[in-house]
Amino acid sequence: MRNILLGLLLSALLPRVASTAEGRLTITGSSTVSPVVAEIAKRFEAKHPGVRVDVQTGGSSRGVTDALSGLADIGMVSRALKADEQVVAHLLARDGVAMIVHRDNPVTALSKEQVIGIYSGSIADWLAVGGTARPITVVNKAEGRSTLELFCHHFALKNSAIKAKVVIGDNEQGVKTVAGNPGAIGYVSIGTAQVGIEAGVAIRMLPMDGITASTAHVRDGTWPLSRPLNLVTKGEPSGLVKDFLALACSKDVDDLIVDLALVPPTR
Repeated sequence: MRNILLGLLLSALLPRVASTAEGRLTITGSSTVSPVVAEIAKRFEAKHPGVRVDVQTGGSSRGVTDALSGLADIGMVSRALKADEQVVAHLLARDGVAMIVHRDNPVTALSKEQVIGIYSGSIADWLAVGGTARPITVVNKAEGRSTLELFCHHFALKNSAIKAKVVIGDNEQGVKTVAGNPGAIGYVSIGTAQVGIEAGVAIRMLPMDGITASTAHVRDGTWPLSRPLNLVTKGEPSGLVKDFLALACSKDVDDLIVDLALVPPTR
């Protein structure tokens, strides 16, 4: 009896490894990808009674790590894969990253040099970039977030050099932070920002290189900072994982992708 109790205790303490044998799928990773995957999961569960899909966020790095370790059946990654990431990518959609400010901020555009100045701390007041006198609240993404990697790469910044006053995790948190602070500036998924703006949230996206931030410009390839949204697996999928990906990567979910202001891939 003592051995049985010990075994039960140890199994409770060990990390739960993803398993499809119980009719359950675990999907973890990017907060940009998670909203559409959560909607796809509902559709998948309706087609597969008894199956449950658990969708968790935590960043693209977590998605890759969990898929490789077996803690997740599928990882969510909102960027292209790196050369050393030995997972199989399944393209779900495309998205862009845009700078956002409060809706009442009079600044309508920032140059690349101005964004670098703001995030490196050499520009600390909106008056210096054509706005009204107000301290700038720099909102940055946390480590492990692909949006941070893309932002730093595009603006040739090192995260260690960014003078952030607020560090956030997912895109929704970034939108809420900027909407609640007239002096804030951040960067988030265009899809998340557009959905928020359409719902009346007090933010505005800034153009980049003279191009308006929109899903239309992500779609036509003119937006300077766009990215693939991937689902990743350790090796080729089978069973429920294969069935889920067959749905997620089909035209049958294009309506869900479009509803969340993302761009379906060319199929």
